Amino acid sequence: MSEKTLTRMDLSEAVFREVGLSRNDSAQLVESVLNHMSDALVRGEQVKISSFGTFSVREKAARVGRNPKTGQEVPINPRRVLTFRPSHLMKDRVAAGNKDG
Repeated sequence: MSEKTLTRMDLSEAVFREVGLSRNDSAQLVESVLNHMSDALVRGEQVKISSFGTFSVREKAARVGRNPKTGQEVPINPRRVLTFRPSHLMKDRVAAGNKDG
């Protein structure tokens, strides 16, 4: 499977081509949507995009680790983890695309 990084510019270009907004307006729209999604995730809300999937942030519990140099037990701070669960429609579309390629 090849790796492709989707950038804000790629999204802006797609909006520009499909919707017909100016390049500047397309970039502002994409930035606004991404900021809206990020703000909701920071507040601990789920971001569900119909027929695409659900983004959510979950807290990983604090735990104890071991310092490799000293062997002493040290606390590891809890952290927030972003997860994405694709919808069945998206999974099916990706699976169908993999069969064609």
